[in-house]
Amino acid sequence: MGWLFYTDRRVQTYADEKAEIARLCTFESDRRKTELVKACKVGSTWYAAAKVTSIDGSPVEDTTYLTDADGSITFGAVFLTRYDDGCWGYKDMEESAGPNESRAPLGLIERLSDLKDEGSYAQDWRQRCRDWASIPDYEEGDKIRLAAPVTLTDGSTCQIVTATYYKRGRQKRRCYRIEETGGLVRLSKASLAGSELLSSAKGAASPVLAEFLAGRDA
Repeated sequence: MGWLFYTDRRVQTYADEKAEIARLCTFESDRRKTELVKACKVGSTWYAAAKVTSIDGSPVEDTTYLTDADGSITFGAVFLTRYDDGCWGYKDMEESAGPNESRAPLGLIERLSDLKDEGSYAQDWRQRCRDWASIPDYEEGDKIRLAAPVTLTDGSTCQIVTATYYKRGRQKRRCYRIEETGGLVRLSKASLAGSELLSSAKGAASPVLAEFLAGRDA
């Protein structure tokens, strides 16, 4: 399915988007009904968990999902979104189609029904979401070794870096200090996959406290 844009511009805010995702995940037929149970936006992509139940209360039979204890199934969906000339649009796909975007939070993944085929596209998508969630969120002062050297724009590489930040206006922006040169570099979260913490900022002594204690010992 391609992109669908709303030319009436009724979707303009985060709340509008969430309400529209809920509407798109809510429908009813003669035999089944579907409703949104959780939705999360990461970047410009919405991730949704939608629950399917039978109108007559019987267990839902499906070729992809195992039926939950209450007789329902819950599947994952991905909505790519963007604005074009002020008009909001989306492109949706179900998890079994193997979406490229795979940053759904673990809280959403845990709401989904078990899969019948562990080698399916849906299983691969869920694992990629888990892998993304497992990438550490380092703190200022943490010294880390990247899983592989990263090539910079000048052709040089770096592998051991320390988390720090620089200021832009009133905001702090995360960056990393290169061990070999002392230069600063911005790294994407993806480049931190498989990285190793060499020393933690939490375990480091406060330089102010160290100076104070050195003065007392003098």
